[in-house]
This record gives sequence, structure tokens and C-alpha cells, in this order.
Amino acid sequence: MKTRTLYLSAGISYLVIFFSAIFANFFVLEKVAETPLQIVQESPDLIRWGIMAFMIAALFDIVVAWALKELYKKHPLTSLSTYFRLMHAIMFGLSVFVLLEILSVSSAAEATKLLATFNNIWLIGLFFFGLHLILLPFIIKLPKFIAFMLPLAGTMYMIDTGAHFLMSNYHQYASLFLGIVATTSILGEMGFTLWLLLQKKK
Repeated sequence: MKTRTLYLSAGISYLVIFFSAIFANFFVLEKVAETPLQIVQESPDLIRWGIMAFMIAALFDIVVAWALKELYKKHPLTSLSTYFRLMHAIMFGLSVFVLLEILSVSSAAEATKLLATFNNIWLIGLFFFGLHLILLPFIIKLPKFIAFMLPLAGTMYMIDTGAHFLMSNYHQYASLFLGIVATTSILGEMGFTLWLLLQKKK
């Protein structure tokens, strides 16, 4: 396969992940978190669409891992980086099974508990994803800004996961952690996505 095609595959897949995750998180999960039982009873199809969006994101995460591995298979760190990203995709996929259970809940408390379980599994996946991002600049020669932001985003993913599990008062700082993680990941990963799409190598 041509190098340009692989770059496009990775870049387009990253865009699909962004839009799928945004829809599933902000248009589905947030609504379920606000009024869980009401959404289950009145808008179960919305949850199903959210589940499908997460499945699509997990699928294209694997495509990105494959494309990057093909592009940089000669580098000694590529396989390790790929395994970390695949671990994230696997954990991401497993978390979707938890969302399926929400469709059959009979109380808001049960739905909230399932959402917490989903979030915990996803956070574990993001820990491995953070390691993947940290390794990328060692494998790929990137513009300085992206090479700086990707490891920073990866580190923040890992710190956020650790803080979530280690800090009993995490909820007091949740907004702060979310803001830092969102800012670094958007700047780093969106920059990386644009870089992938703009590569001209054949």
C-alpha cells in the first residue's frame, strides 16, 4: 500500500474517532448522566446510537494503530506503541458492553453505577493510550509543537487516570483535570491528525 494512502487512512480515521467520540460523549453520555432513567425509558435509541458511535471509534482506533505500524514498522518502538494503542481500543470496546446493560436498568441508581463502571474501564484504556502518545515523537519526526503536545497530552491522560483512582476527593478537581486533558489532547491529537492528512509522501 502507498505511503500516502496509509497517512490518509490514519488521518481520516482520527477524524472519525473525534466526531464519533464527541457525539457519544456530549450528546449521549452527558444526557444519560443528567437524567438516566428518563433517557432509558423515553430515548433508548439515543443510547443505542451512542453505543454504535463508541464502537465505530474503537474500530477506527485499530485502523490508526495498523496504519502507523505499517508506516513506521522499521522503528524499534513501533510495536510497543502499537500494543499500547490496541490495549486502549480493547478496553474501549469492553466498556461498550457496560453501556448495553443500561438499556435494561429499572432505576437511576443502577444506571449511574453502570456509567461509573464504563468510565473506570475507559480510564484504564486511556492510561495505555497515554503511553502510546508519549512514544509517538520518538518514532515519528514531527513538528516541534506537535512533538511537545502529544507527550504532554499522554502524560495528562495518565495523571488523570491515576488521580481518579488514587484521590478520594477527585470530584473536587474533576473540572480542572478535564480542562487540562481536553486542551492538551485537542491541541496535540488534532495537530497530529492534520499533519497526517497533509503528508505528501507516495
